[in-house]
Parts: sequence; C-alpha cells; structure tokens
Amino acid sequence: MAPWAQKGSGWLSRGLLLLWAFLATGLCHTGAEAEGFGQETRTSPPAAKFNRTDHSTEEMYRNISQNCWEFFVDLMRNVSASELCEWKVISRPYSILQSCLEESADHLRYGYPNVLAEQYIFQSHHRYFHNCTVEHQVFFDPPEDVLLAMIIAPICLIPFLVTLVIWRSKDSKAQA
Repeated sequence: MAPWAQKGSGWLSRGLLLLWAFLATGLCHTGAEAEGFGQETRTSPPAAKFNRTDHSTEEMYRNISQNCWEFFVDLMRNVSASELCEWKVISRPYSILQSCLEESADHLRYGYPNVLAEQYIFQSHHRYFHNCTVEHQVFFDPPEDVLLAMIIAPICLIPFLVTLVIWRSKDSKAQA
C-alpha cells in the first residue's frame, strides 16, 4: 500500500508543477487584457497573467501592477458606498493591493515603494476614499522646541519646590 501512496503523491506534485509552469509561461492566459490605468475591466488574479518573456523588468512590473489594480477594483465592487470608509470592510482589499504591488516588486527585484505603486495607491484613495473624513480630531505632536520646554520646565521646578517646602518647614519650627 505504501508504494502506491508515494506514486500518487508524485503524480500530484508533477501535476502541480505542470500547472505552475502553465501559469508562469502565460499558456493559461485568461484573455482579460489590461486596458489602462484607471479603467474598469474584467479581473483575474494577478498571478494568472504573469508572463516571463524578454520584456524589461519595468514593463513586467507595469503589467503585474495593472493586474493587481484590476483585482483590487473587482474586490471593491463588493463594497457598498456606505461601507467605503469603514476600515474593517476595506482593510482586506486595500492590504491585498499593497501586498500585491510590494511582493511583485520584490519578486522582480524592482524597488518598492516606486512611482507606479504610488500611483495605484493614490488612485485608490482618489477613486474610493476621497469622501472619507476623520470623525475625531487627529492630534499631532508639538514642535520639538515646544515639547522640550514642556519636559524641562517641570523638571527644573521640582528642585525649587522641594527647597521651598524644606525652607518653609524649618521656618515654621523656628517660630514655635
């Protein structure tokens, strides 16, 4: 029974290897061509259209990042307009877009962050999240000189106040 199980497992791994080869060489192309940066098209997972040819790294990254964008647009179609500003709802598609852009750049050894990835991130904010406002006021740290003064002033006051308390307590003992 054991030799048969090993044979079946080898057949499965050969099948997976063959599937990976088809996906990597583009023989399993889905037919959805990228039509442009901001246009909605049919989507497919980015890995399905990865084509290893003699294209430059930049052109390959451009094609893959377009697929990442199309996949993001497809995921965002499932988000209603009232949910666009809820982080719980949009964090998954947004993280997938960012991860896809970053991992593709890493795989191709193309620097990240890069101009093209930033364009897609800005495009996502402009297209989907431009009406999101902050409900609560966002507080920022004060400038360094103000922060330094706020830290040093109490520290310098402590020895003065301790001296004053000791002096006043000695003075009250002398009067009694």
